[in-house]
Amino acid sequence: MFNSKSKTSFDDTSASSTSIIGAGTTITGDVQSNGDIRIDGVIKGNLISKAKILVGAGGVIEGDIDGKQADILGKVTGKIKVADLLYLHGQAVVDGDIYAGKLQIEPTASFNGKCHMGANVVELITITERATVVNE
Repeated sequence: MFNSKSKTSFDDTSASSTSIIGAGTTITGDVQSNGDIRIDGVIKGNLISKAKILVGAGGVIEGDIDGKQADILGKVTGKIKVADLLYLHGQAVVDGDIYAGKLQIEPTASFNGKCHMGANVVELITITERATVVNE
């Protein structure tokens, strides 16, 4: 199960793996994943994934989300940046700005913030943030 040869680097993790933060679990701090990630617990920090992010109906994220694709069924308080499709399902509640290539919102979902759509918008915000980090 645990061995000394396990890979712990963010870049070494297999892109096909799926991580699950279960209900009843609270993580304080940033979470990064190369593979898909499902959140049914609470994250108090930023979530970054190079693949798909799923926030379950009981999932809560108090921080920014940055990923390739995301399905939100729970609650997110923070900025969401998704290169492809952002889908707000069911009773989803999002309080924060959205930057997405495509956006789909069910009538029962709630969204409060600014929405910026299109592939160029996602690329522009990424370039702007990198320039800000370099200048600080």
